[in-house]
Amino acid sequence: MTNIDSLFKNADPIVVDILNNALSEKEISANDGLELYKTQGVDFHLVGFVADELRRRRVGEIVSYVVNRNINFTNVCIKQCGFCAFSRDFREEEGYFLPTEEIVRRAKEAHQLGATEVCIQAGLPPDMEGDLYENICKEIKKEIPNIHIHGFSPEEILYGSKRSGVSIEEFLKRMKEAGVNTLPGTSAEILDQKLRDKISPGRITVKEWEKIIKSAHNLGINTTSTMMFGHLETLEERVKHIEKLRDIQKETKGFTEFVPLNFIHTEAPMYKHQLHEGIRKGGSGNDVLLTHAIARIMLNNFINNIQMSWVKEGQKMSQLLLMWGANDFGGTLINESISTSAGSEYGQLLRPKEIRRMVKEIGRIPAERNTQYDILRKFDNDNELEEELDKVTDTSQFGSYVELIKINKFKYSNPRRE
Repeated sequence: MTNIDSLFKNADPIVVDILNNALSEKEISANDGLELYKTQGVDFHLVGFVADELRRRRVGEIVSYVVNRNINFTNVCIKQCGFCAFSRDFREEEGYFLPTEEIVRRAKEAHQLGATEVCIQAGLPPDMEGDLYENICKEIKKEIPNIHIHGFSPEEILYGSKRSGVSIEEFLKRMKEAGVNTLPGTSAEILDQKLRDKISPGRITVKEWEKIIKSAHNLGINTTSTMMFGHLETLEERVKHIEKLRDIQKETKGFTEFVPLNFIHTEAPMYKHQLHEGIRKGGSGNDVLLTHAIARIMLNNFINNIQMSWVKEGQKMSQLLLMWGANDFGGTLINESISTSAGSEYGQLLRPKEIRRMVKEIGRIPAERNTQYDILRKFDNDNELEEELDKVTDTSQFGSYVELIKINKFKYSNPRRE
């Protein structure tokens, strides 16, 4: 009869050596990460075990989440990225643009329901006024001074600086003064220029992305970091992407978290129209588990928090990922348009009580945090608190992407035709 000891004796000594180095808190190279991606059987499970142990040592048994709302204020965009099913160019009938007063209304509604953060990202509308982003932030802060604005990707910062006619550094200073607290580290996809030229020609370059992220960090504006995987990228490009993020973090210490984002293929143009040979349908279950675990193993000494995306992976896979290196459940979102428009089937709102239930089901401690990962309250006993967002039974009040693109008063008006 096979016993546990004999199972571990069958492990690949190369994999065991890498994982022992990780447990000794030595830096794991991109080549080592690549070896871990190739694991199967016992070795595969060992990767998950080590990632979970490193998570436990680094952040303990708490699983954090933030009460937030996404406000994607326009889907009109001058770029035509192959992975994006959210954007509409200005000639299409489904283009919408929320006026600033509606953005503020949504932020106030979220704040009244307990949100501590609003996440603001959108398309890049043509002929955009250079001070639009600043004005949005100023108006939100005027009404809700203590709300955290987590907004404007590096792509948007680049576009805003160009529309304003100022340097990236100057534009970031203006955004900080206007009320931006942190930036999403999105528009990263895979930080390999040849691949970017293939899946999103004309999009922000690797050098520009890195410059904006470092400039933000140097100004005291923290950012998240992300990676979109499961499309055309190689495993080598993934581990090099993670390594690049680690190098930036060593220099600036400005990343708050890392979020692996599985490619949602259903409505993505480059998959739907088969624009590239060999394009995949996102990562498999094993691939998703390994990606989160390898991220924890490679980043553990430098970035504490690995967040999973429940809107992309679903609730049960999210629970598994919490045992494969992740420690953060992300946000309640309230409105999630980008993944939903691409074909994600997991909804656009997750109530705090649902997050807490799922965390407790796997024997961990749920805790509400703010954007900077300060713990606001822990739920380490059976006394359940019902938050304002938990009391909402009719979510239709928040609207949906499908409904939003049909509302006449928010329909995009092309300035070139006026």
